[in-house]
Amino acid sequence: MASYPDTLTIREARARYFALNGFGEGGYDARWVRLQAGPIAISFPNTAARVRAVRLHDVHHVVTEYDTTWTGEAEIGAWEIASGCADHYAAWVLNLLAMAIGLVLAPRRVFAAFIRGRRSANLYRTIVDEPLLAASVAATRQRLCLDTAVGRARSVDKLPFAAWSMLAVVTLLGTAALALVPFAIVVHLATR
Repeated sequence: MASYPDTLTIREARARYFALNGFGEGGYDARWVRLQAGPIAISFPNTAARVRAVRLHDVHHVVTEYDTTWTGEAEIGAWEIASGCADHYAAWVLNLLAMAIGLVLAPRRVFAAFIRGRRSANLYRTIVDEPLLAASVAATRQRLCLDTAVGRARSVDKLPFAAWSMLAVVTLLGTAALALVPFAIVVHLATR
């Protein structure tokens, strides 16, 4: 797991995050996003809505120190869901998909990240601007209440986690079903 020292600015830490993960300048101008799932490559359009959300999502990776593995993306997805994605609809959907995958890969870590999200804030109600990029990692962690201990999950945390987990699974299954429709049409037409 990468570490981003408190003394770095968000700009410096984000540059380090890009370098450590081979993201160049963040890929914000790319037309397509490519994810690798073992031997399977999944590509989808890099929409304006996704870019708007991922600019903040990348900063969240820095301040939370969740990595970019499948488990790390599931953790940050659960954290962002619990802390709220505001009007970033692409973030809601992508985080639900990541959370669903994480429920299979690392359910305890996803639960812990969700609880951390319920105890903190995120940047989805702001924009990536000069004051944000010039702020220190420490100041940003403090602003988002990431500098305090999370504590144990309370019973009041379990029902929202269960509800969001169910929605995550439904979102994943629905997305998979939609992705299979063109394939099913081609198979149907080929067998006529």
